[in-house]
Amino acid sequence: MDAGHLEIETKYDVDDTFALPALDGLDGVATVDGPVEHALEAVYHDASDLRLLRARVTLRRRTGGPDEGWHLKLPAGTARRELHAPLGRAVKKPPRGLLGPVAGVLRGAATAPVATLRTRRVVTSLRDGQGRLLAEVADDTVVATVPGPGPGEPAEVSTWREVEVELGGGDEELAAAVGLRLMAAGARPSDSASKAGRVLAGRLPAEERPRPRKKGPRAGEFLRAALRDQLAALQTADLALRTEQPGAVHQVRVAARRLRSTLAAFRPVLDREVTEPLRDELSWLGGQLAEARDAEVALAHLRELVAGEPAELVLGPVATRLQQAELREQRAGLDRALGTLADRRYLRLLDALHDLVGDPPFTDRAGERLEPVLRDVVRRSVRRLRRQVSAARDAGEHDRGEALHAVRVAAKRVRYATEIAVAEVGGTKAVARAAKRMQKALGEVQDTVVTRELCRRMGLVAFAEGENAFTFGRLHALEQARAERAEEAFWALEAQLRPVLKDAAR
Repeated sequence: MDAGHLEIETKYDVDDTFALPALDGLDGVATVDGPVEHALEAVYHDASDLRLLRARVTLRRRTGGPDEGWHLKLPAGTARRELHAPLGRAVKKPPRGLLGPVAGVLRGAATAPVATLRTRRVVTSLRDGQGRLLAEVADDTVVATVPGPGPGEPAEVSTWREVEVELGGGDEELAAAVGLRLMAAGARPSDSASKAGRVLAGRLPAEERPRPRKKGPRAGEFLRAALRDQLAALQTADLALRTEQPGAVHQVRVAARRLRSTLAAFRPVLDREVTEPLRDELSWLGGQLAEARDAEVALAHLRELVAGEPAELVLGPVATRLQQAELREQRAGLDRALGTLADRRYLRLLDALHDLVGDPPFTDRAGERLEPVLRDVVRRSVRRLRRQVSAARDAGEHDRGEALHAVRVAAKRVRYATEIAVAEVGGTKAVARAAKRMQKALGEVQDTVVTRELCRRMGLVAFAEGENAFTFGRLHALEQARAERAEEAFWALEAQLRPVLKDAAR
């Protein structure tokens, strides 16, 4: 399997009589290659319930054309990341290397062919003055065959024509300029993100969303839609982590935290006997990823701190040790995170979350109007935060660290609950901002817990190897001072925000 590339393309629907317009004279385009025709056949594979397609993933085996082979396309914001593997001998089963990145989507489900597309493709290439490819414009005439929905039922056959503009080294301005010429010639922006999505759209389950009601949506249907979106965010982060994208460990961790917080905040709407075990498992997932993320952030901060220190106060190979530790931790942390995603316990958690969204264990309050329930959720989460703040204020020096951490966790819950409620309940935006500011302030305190322990450990290792450990002691002291300043700043902020939280708790 190759390392993959980012695919940025735009699709247009065209009629049979459409004629491709002239594409010369566009900014940056020096030459337009004559059309090249390809005969392509692509067999798309998916689970029986099309769970790959529902996750905006396509897996196909293509023959013909310059890029024949197995292709896996993953969502990457507005673009898609494409991984490629050679055809090999496999015909019915995709290569294991391409199934690995989507293990969290498939969750053990077997794949099989779900559609076959035969395409007559005519490609026009746009190049710059050095002959580099800027974009390809592909005029596709497609014949799609989908097996019958049941045994003995006839296959469904459909045909259409579309034009794709895929960027090479060109930019979005070039893609837009090409699009304007295509639309002037009669092309229309396509509603389908992929050919497979177009031909299989009728077999995808309809996405349920809160129904419009005179008195507003019901709490249960609103919550189900919110959980579905949060689970989709976890799934997207899972794909990013399995393909080792930057920041993916953090994305998975945040998605797990949001789900856990939502299940806690909406206890009145969901059966706790079902959701509490899920919260425990989401806590386990977050804990598995925490060490990797925290160490990565801490080492990056310490390296920046050392770079700003006077040279006479940096004794020994401190910068080198920190750099080597950061490189080791990045790889080790990523390996630990990937190991967690491969754990059957994680896959069982994903199954349970999908079951929850598919058939939520609602309580009687799920049928109530949304706004009063949301106000109650926000009120309860703010009251919990205020209790934790009060406990931290009264805590002794030995217990203050744990107490402030509990405040930070409570602030996160308020933030996530209010972010869900903000579009439906007036006055919650200020509460969300307050919770976010408190979380950020206490996040700096928590960061120093990790940096100080790193300084202590690395100082001991340096001393044991005959190096001068002075600088690690100094870094520890600087981080101790940062913690004290951050705590003082938090209490000043808390006093400032107290009226907002007091009003929200009523």
